[in-house]
Amino acid sequence: LSMKSRSAKNKGKRLQNSVRDILLETFNQLEPDDIRSAIMGESGEDIKLSPAARKLIPYSFECKNQEKLNIWDSLNQAEENSGDYNPVLIFKRNRSKTYAVLEIEKFVELINENNKSSK
Repeated sequence: LSMKSRSAKNKGKRLQNSVRDILLETFNQLEPDDIRSAIMGESGEDIKLSPAARKLIPYSFECKNQEKLNIWDSLNQAEENSGDYNPVLIFKRNRSKTYAVLEIEKFVELINENNKSSK
């Protein structure tokens, strides 16, 4: 592996680990092994969820930590790996915030659920 592709893999791994940590902190009823970061080169989703985690988090995550992101290719990859779950693309680049992209219908559903529960 060239240094460049190794550091790119490390960068991807860091984002996956940070997404895993955020999910575990948020859903603290889960065990640490309920949410794990995929091993580089492992096919499918970047964040592996146990059945217990799936009940709470019915999403499939594709993580991209890249300076130049092809959003359409990345969304396509998220959709291809998502199975029966809603695909979410998580992305960032150096010194940027981390963003999540999901379909507008799903986003509106989340806002709506949030409003129902805050009443």
